[in-house]
Amino acid sequence: MNDIDAWVWWLVAAAALGIPLVVTAMPEFGMLAVGAVAAATASGLGAGLVPQVLVFAVVSVALIAVVRPIAARHRSQRPQLVTGVEALKGRQAVVLERVDGTGGRVKLAGEIWSARALDSGRSYDVGQEVDVVDIEGATALVI
Repeated sequence: MNDIDAWVWWLVAAAALGIPLVVTAMPEFGMLAVGAVAAATASGLGAGLVPQVLVFAVVSVALIAVVRPIAARHRSQRPQLVTGVEALKGRQAVVLERVDGTGGRVKLAGEIWSARALDSGRSYDVGQEVDVVDIEGATALVI
């Protein structure tokens, strides 16, 4: 054990911490692995055992304290760019062919869509603006 430098043991510890990171997808293990790499660097620069352990602890705790809140905040945010069908919900469309509970046509986002009134008792005449509530397949539900 004395024949192997301490920096090698720190790198072995970093690799060992990388295994549960991959298996469990817990980023804290990655932060501990980065702390071990920092301790290996300190060892390679000639620091003693106590400074190596302090570097490991400080870097690991600092990463966990800084990165976890940022990651939690990003995880809870909704995507700002909405695409596909979700982007069409809430938009306005112009009626091209009378729309009622059985069908019709609207111009939505520059394209012609089949449409159906959400309330089957209502109808919308040509030229009227309607709001898209939902998309079912290739049919826009409007009010």
